[in-house]
Amino acid sequence: MTAPDRHAALAATRALPGIPVDQDGPVFREPWEAHAFAMAVTLHARGLFTWPEWAAALAEEISRAQEAGDADCGDTYYRHWLATLERLVAEKGVTTPAHLARYRDAWDHAADRTPHGKPIELRPEDFGG
Repeated sequence: MTAPDRHAALAATRALPGIPVDQDGPVFREPWEAHAFAMAVTLHARGLFTWPEWAAALAEEISRAQEAGDADCGDTYYRHWLATLERLVAEKGVTTPAHLARYRDAWDHAADRTPHGKPIELRPEDFGG
């Protein structure tokens, strides 16, 4: 992680209690969690939302998930993070829910054809008709 990235990540962990951390900063179980975290930090740095706005949206997403039966054991934290990110970028007009769904479906298609351990690459045919 570069120095500016590390600084932004540490600022996020201070502003948003609940982020899984160790002595070096945020902790991720899978690469996609780090990517989701980095996207949110970047969008915050570009002024799309404030940390208080993000924290309120994330808390709302976690509450909804708990009401729907999420046991809140910590293993779904970044799933809530990603859902919050998707909701905020749609609410802010950066993209639409339909566009997000189109890419999610394409990603699933690409993942299905990709051998385990290989990088997933989107191709035009992943987007279907």
